Amino acid sequence: MLTSNAAMYIDPATTSYIIEIGAGILIALGTFFGIFWSKIRRAFKKKEEEVEAIDAAEINALHDGEKDVITADDLLEDDKD
Repeated sequence: MLTSNAAMYIDPATTSYIIEIGAGILIALGTFFGIFWSKIRRAFKKKEEEVEAIDAAEINALHDGEKDVITADDLLEDDKD
């Protein structure tokens, strides 16, 4: 009862569990720093040039009179045919 020697055994399942914990920590840290880095880059990124508004007549001229938007009336006309 008074001996100070103790035999210890680490089960292979325990070893794999320790490896999983380490991998989880590395993945979590990578994700954290990736999100943090993208927020820093976005804060210092220059604003992109604003896109000029295109007039509806210009759009119609580009598409040679084709309709870009399908309305409910168009769908109902298709059902009648």
